[in-house]
Amino acid sequence: MNYLDLNLNLSEEDAALKTETNKFAREVMRPISIQLDKMTPEEAITPNSPFWTLMRKGYELGYHKIAFQEQFGGHGLTPLQQALIHEELSWGSFGLALAINAGTHALLPLIFQNQELINRFTIPYCRCTDASIIGCWAITEPDHGSDTLMVHYPSFRDPNIKAQCVARLDGDEWVIEGQKAAWVSRGTIANCIALFCQIEPSMGHAGSGIFILSANLPGISKGNPLDKIGTRDLNQGEIFFDEVRIPKDSLLVGPENYENGLEAVLAGTTTLMAMWCTGLARAAFDEALAYARKRIQGGKPIIEHPTVKIKLFDMFCKVESSRQLSRATFVYNRTAKKPALEYGIAAKTFASQAALEVTSDAIQILGGIGISKDYLVEKLFRDARTTLICDGSDDILTLVGGNLVARTYPRKS
Repeated sequence: MNYLDLNLNLSEEDAALKTETNKFAREVMRPISIQLDKMTPEEAITPNSPFWTLMRKGYELGYHKIAFQEQFGGHGLTPLQQALIHEELSWGSFGLALAINAGTHALLPLIFQNQELINRFTIPYCRCTDASIIGCWAITEPDHGSDTLMVHYPSFRDPNIKAQCVARLDGDEWVIEGQKAAWVSRGTIANCIALFCQIEPSMGHAGSGIFILSANLPGISKGNPLDKIGTRDLNQGEIFFDEVRIPKDSLLVGPENYENGLEAVLAGTTTLMAMWCTGLARAAFDEALAYARKRIQGGKPIIEHPTVKIKLFDMFCKVESSRQLSRATFVYNRTAKKPALEYGIAAKTFASQAALEVTSDAIQILGGIGISKDYLVEKLFRDARTTLICDGSDDILTLVGGNLVARTYPRKS
């Protein structure tokens, strides 16, 4: 449904982008996400799976390159336009919004201004129209989850914390050995990898580096796709490295500046998550509102009962608050010279919690049928539950955000 937008400066082009993306989300993404949700993880990525129909259509329309400038083959959208599109995509499906947009491997060369890797990875990705180039970012490990994201926190530099995926320099090549955890989004289908792994053990997690490499190299293998309760339309899985050799120039940033580099990356990923959580919450609100208008109880539509009105308004407040914080932070972190990670964390943790609460209330409004698999809100609730863990556990991110505030505030513009 159309919402009042508190930004009175949205242009006709902005409105058209929202409308066009919502049509794709409604007609293509949502039906396919419901199909994929009912499949096994293996079935969902077979050659004849509707997942590939979605990916090819998404690439054809250019949704995989929302963040890229025209000079690299992107659309040259403003940060606000990007935020508008991301909300609409996740309204269609949180998991598929992530599946289409997990092109971190292509963005990182731009962030760190590496022209050689831009030519090798970014430009081909932006020019791809058939989903034949799929990237992923691999950071967590079986024994290391959100602690790998705790930039500037004391434990981040603890030399006693040993990584399970390491890189060592051998002449003009890096040799990669180890494993990344089952939470790598698009991990079992990706053919390009943004790899975050340890180089200097004496520095703990801070002694890591960021590499860009092909996923088809000798020594790289993949685990089974992960089976999970929510975001089942998003492929995730392990990646293994057995003496994988890559050129020396595959390194984007090393231990000397890894912590600051990761901070910049997280300032972007947290705000993306926040926008996707907002769209997810809005989808649940829409479902509850539509149902409340047609469901008759006590001789009248349940929307006329005070308790339902109060619950709907509470949901509305959470969706709108999530939108304002997430959108403002998204735009700031893609415009400011130095992004503000603490705001990204605030947006992600607030929006994910709002999504969980709004989807739960949607189930309550639908009552018994809300917990049946015949209605969308049951899926939305399961998807929302994963957002409190996805791309950094909210518990750990809150620690990081609190530490940043304690270290840097009052912060000047």
